[in-house]
Amino acid sequence: MRSRMYEMRRKEVINIRDGTRLGNVCDIEIDTVTASVLSLVIYGKLRFFGLFGREDDRVIPWSDIRIIGEDIVLVDTPVPIEGHHKKNKDGHNGQLPEQHGKKEDCPESSS
Repeated sequence: MRSRMYEMRRKEVINIRDGTRLGNVCDIEIDTVTASVLSLVIYGKLRFFGLFGREDDRVIPWSDIRIIGEDIVLVDTPVPIEGHHKKNKDGHNGQLPEQHGKKEDCPESSS
């Protein structure tokens, strides 16, 4: 099955470990040297209508993706503990570095 970025942004991401809805795919991280997809990015939820910024982005490594269906993406990723960010082997805490410019809002699910 092939999928375009536009179609991926319409898919909802669900964690199969606990059944939680993580949000919609908002961005994709690509390694430009190997031309491979590294991860899916779900933008953090707005805090108080966006006046207090956003929560941290959720980065789902490609290795955690189990199934990409027509409407959803099933992932098997650890459930984060509130207020605790574990660093991975690259020294990152599962978040993308801040980017300059405004983030586009990610589409909400249509259900």
